[in-house]
This record gives sequence, C-alpha cells and structure tokens, in this order.
Amino acid sequence: MASVGPVEPWWESAVIYQIYPRSFSDGDGDGVGDLPGIRARLDHLVRLGVDAVWLSPFYRSPMKDFGYDISDHCGVDPVFGTLADADALIADCHAHGIRVLVDLVPGHTSDRHPWFEAARSSRDDPKRDWYIWRDSAPDGGPPNNWVAAFSPVPAWTFDDATGQWYLHQFLPEQPDLNWANPEVEEAMHDVVRFWLDRGVDGFRIDVIHGIGKDPLLADDPPELAGLPHVPLNDRPETHPYIRRLRALLDSYPGERMMVGEVYLLDTALVAPYYGDGDELHLSFNFPPLYAPWDAERWRAQIEKTTSELDPIGAWPTWVLSNHDNPRHRTRYGSEARARAATLLLLGLRGTPFLYAGEELGLGDAEVPPERVVDPGGRDGCRAPIPWDPTHGHGWGDEAWLPFPPEAATHSVADQAADPHSTLGLYQRSIAARRASAALHAGDQRLLGSPPGTVGWLRSAGADRRIVVVNFTDAPVDLDGTEALAATDGWVVEVASDGQGEGARFGGRLGPDQAVWLRPG
Repeated sequence: MASVGPVEPWWESAVIYQIYPRSFSDGDGDGVGDLPGIRARLDHLVRLGVDAVWLSPFYRSPMKDFGYDISDHCGVDPVFGTLADADALIADCHAHGIRVLVDLVPGHTSDRHPWFEAARSSRDDPKRDWYIWRDSAPDGGPPNNWVAAFSPVPAWTFDDATGQWYLHQFLPEQPDLNWANPEVEEAMHDVVRFWLDRGVDGFRIDVIHGIGKDPLLADDPPELAGLPHVPLNDRPETHPYIRRLRALLDSYPGERMMVGEVYLLDTALVAPYYGDGDELHLSFNFPPLYAPWDAERWRAQIEKTTSELDPIGAWPTWVLSNHDNPRHRTRYGSEARARAATLLLLGLRGTPFLYAGEELGLGDAEVPPERVVDPGGRDGCRAPIPWDPTHGHGWGDEAWLPFPPEAATHSVADQAADPHSTLGLYQRSIAARRASAALHAGDQRLLGSPPGTVGWLRSAGADRRIVVVNFTDAPVDLDGTEALAATDGWVVEVASDGQGEGARFGGRLGPDQAVWLRPG
C-alpha cells in the first residue's frame, strides 16, 4: 500500500535508535567512538530507516561512569570532539530527516564539576545547598541506610574537609543534586535551553524519578535493606519538577519531547510519570526488558502495559537492549530468537527503541578481566560496532573494548551484502511498519493462540496487520485457534527467518519464528 504519513505527535510513530558514542564509530582512529564518526555513518541509519537517534552522553566528564558523571553539561568532551562537531551532527541528522535526542542527566554531577567543587569548599559556600549534605548518624555512620547502585555500599560519602556526608545514589564521584533548591532547578533548565537552542528535538532523561527526595531522608524499609535506593525512590516531590520541565519544552516550537528513564520495576508505578498529559511524553517501561523468552510472561507484560497505560492515554515504549543491560541476543540465547524478537518489538503498539548493533544480531563481547573498565559490569553490551570484516573492523589499531563474537560476519559490510541477514530483516520490518498505519499507530488486541505463542491484531481503519510469535523451539500449528481464524487467507508480509514472505500463510509457525501478516 502507499506510504501513510506519520501520526501526530511524531514520537508515537517513530522508531528511535540509541547510539552509545564511545562504541558506535571512530572518526579519528584512536579506538574510541566520537561525534565525527557518527556523522560519517549516518548513511547506515538512513538505510535502516530510523526516525530519530538518542545520543548517550558526550559531555565533558572524568569518565568514572563513562559520561554519566558530568563536569560540564554544555561542553563536549575532547574524546568525542567539539561543540562544533555536535552542531554539525545535529544539522546533518536533520538534513537526513532524522530527529535528535540527547541525554539529560539532572540528578547528579561529577565531583569534578565546578558546582560541587564550590559546594565542598566550605559549609558556607553559596552552592553548598546545591547538593545534599548531612551530619553523621548518632553511631557516627551514614545519615540513613540507603544503598548506592553498582555495589552494596552506602549511598553516602564522608567529606573530611567539611565534616559532613554527601548523598550519591551511584558512585561517590557522582554527588546528587538537591532539586529542592530552586537555583538547582533553574540551572538545569538553563542546560535544557542550551541544547534546545542548538536544535535538539528532545531528551532522554536519566533516572528522572530520582530527582525528588524524601525531605526527611528516612531509612528504606528493613525488608528492602541492602537493595539500591534508586528503584525505591518514588516520591511525589518529583512530579512538579517534571511538569515544569515539560512546560519548558512545550514553550519551544517543533514538537520537542522527553522520554524518561523511570527505573521503577512495576508499570503501575511508571504510569503516573506521564501525569495528565503534562509530564513525560514517553517513559521507559523496564519490566518487559527483563522478561525471559517465554510466551506467557510476554503475554502478561503486554496485558499489564495495556491495562496500566491505556486508561490514562499514555503511549507505551518497548525496548529489548540498551547500554545498561546484556543484549537480547545474549539473553535469549540464539540468533533465531533475537530475530523473532525484532518483529515482537516493532509489532507492538507503542514506540520502539533500538540499541545500536541489535540490527546486526550482535551479542555481548567477552571482556577479559584486564580490560574491564565499567564499574557497573556493563562492558559486554557496550562493545564497539564492527563496520567491516577486517581485523580492526573500522576502528584503527585497537578499539577501547573487545569486539562482539563473530564480528566479521556480523559487521555492517557483511550484513548489508546479504538480504537474508539480520540487518536485512530490520530494514524490511521498519519499512513495512512505516508503510502501515495499523503497525505504527493502530489499536491492538490480543488473540487466542496455542500455548507457547502470542498473537495480536493491529488495526487503523481499514488497514490491518496480525503479529504472531512462536516462543518455543518446535513448530506450532494454529489450527482451531482465534489466531488462525483471523488470518485465513492472509499473506506473510515479513517473517523473522525470511521464509514464505509474499506467500499465503499456512497456519504453521517454525521454531522461534515470528511473522507479520496482511490481508491477501
């Protein structure tokens, strides 16, 4: 059928592609990815067919947490290039019809940030209250029992120079900002304005639910003691901050948007962060990311997401891989399952986020102990993208991390030459999704299907598609089920293994196979 124009707003029909700059493309041959490297590879994104990119942090940073410990929110770290390179990348993306989201990290800074250096210089410094300081508990220890992410240590560090503890929900080198101080909020709004004025289309906001804090800093409940405080920090104080951020974005032309990292592991807790249409435009919903390759678990996640978000008019997001979690190829255990998951992800109602490299079928790299660099154990999923089958895979003498397994045959050059490759599957499915109003904007209804499978109908007016996924390692017949009755006479539009595309669907799914069907 003819291409259908995007449904407004743009982010509801978009496919958004996450780039981790250190690992995407090396423009200067030093083994570390950079902004000129991304510019040089935009043709890959155009051929892939994505609508927007999300760039993980490229700001000035001591790199204790590889860019999420920021020392200058408005400067580009020299390892990635210059501010002029950032401007050129934004312009080039727009010239190719690709929107740009950048990471906003509002909850903490680097301990090398001038704000924190001033704050720790004296209890009387004007920026002291820009961070969260407290005296010792009566026993001389930390002010409460909160635990930091990455390792089971207190979320507090004692500062010998001023004799108080400062809060950090992540590394000690990442002190938390005090959003209860209006000056902090206004300073972060200035950061937002800086990037909006440079033309970015919006933000992925890091740990957005963590900016509000319990003013009493009460202990976490005893039954949760030892867990990181981050996924427990769900506070009403946060929502006014988000509403004011939303108002700031809405004051700019061009449909600017924000998607929040709300790391609360229950969709019912995520839903309120959409507000009444006046908070986040989109929010990541992490429970499906952690679901195993199991039909009943996925059916439950789809039902849960629908029941929690539809009643409030919130648009879902779906993601299978990112820079913080093992790639789904590795988690699911096979390339066939990862390919089937492509049609699962892109066939669901909501906005799909892709992570650079999943379109190549990449798994996690095996990183030997002597090359481990990340404090959170996430090096494997951050391995560099192989661009060609040569020894350096387009990265000079040695990349900053080892490459994923089978890098030569999973390189962009090799995959692009094979229409049956994982890259070819992503290109076909993204194109089919864009051309179908049912797939990129339609309603969704789950269908009855055999055990081990999940199927659903997407519809937008007269346009209809059916998605069916076999989560088992054996063939499955749809005989006698609602899914088969609904697909009678339908044609396979896209198949995860490429089999039968363009032919009438026979009612049988292969092992770990997914299909998109259209009326014949």
